[in-house]
Amino acid sequence: MLTGLHLTLVQMLREYYLVGGMPEVVKTFLKTNDPNSVRKVQNKILIAYRNDIAKHTTDEESKRIGIVWRSMPSQLSKENKKFIYGVAKKGGRAKEFEVAIQWLIDAGLVIRVGRASSPTMPLKVYEDLSAFKLYLLDVGLLGAMAEVDPATLILPNDMKEGKGMFTENYVCTHLAASIEHSIFYYSKDNSPMEIDFMIQHGTNIVPIEVKAEENLKSKSLSVFLQQHENMHGVRFSMSPYREQERMTNVPLYGAGVYFAND
Repeated sequence: MLTGLHLTLVQMLREYYLVGGMPEVVKTFLKTNDPNSVRKVQNKILIAYRNDIAKHTTDEESKRIGIVWRSMPSQLSKENKKFIYGVAKKGGRAKEFEVAIQWLIDAGLVIRVGRASSPTMPLKVYEDLSAFKLYLLDVGLLGAMAEVDPATLILPNDMKEGKGMFTENYVCTHLAASIEHSIFYYSKDNSPMEIDFMIQHGTNIVPIEVKAEENLKSKSLSVFLQQHENMHGVRFSMSPYREQERMTNVPLYGAGVYFAND
């Protein structure tokens, strides 16, 4: 049974998808409660970022950084969110864009999530350096970059496509803020099974699945947990908190605190 508090927090989460966490944007939303004013401030921030990139890099570097930066919504809207150079530029290669990507990482504008080839401690040792995902620093800015109508983010079930990219980006930013170690995703060679995120938490490895709504079919995570009986999974979704066999369902609005200070 969904409680009034749960429904209120879910609606606040949808508002967060629109607003994000940039201080000036939050201030504008609290002052005006106007989604269009929020989007104007977000667009100003994106322009400021582009100007800063041009100011602190050469013309050629700025061009390549801009290509990667502008490709972020397209990269994240794919079902498989692995970064594809060819999405940024037809025929693009790692050699052409690796410096640009590192610049964005070092500037704190994107978060790199590497692929772990084995769910084994420490995960960093098993990182596949050739495969990774990039997430934006702020989910509100992602909506502005993707030019998503504000009402689409606020109203439940209104977005049919692309809902997953906002949800995963939101969870990734909160994981980055609440854990000390690197964030990974996990996939096996020659297998369609993929775990959205995998982290070290204390002495444990935690596989994490992200669901945009209440559809809790979790084939990949369930299969993974059957194969790794010593692990306990976490699933973030719009469903209320509950413990299941070898899996904990955590409401998405709890993503920022679930692993913090534990």
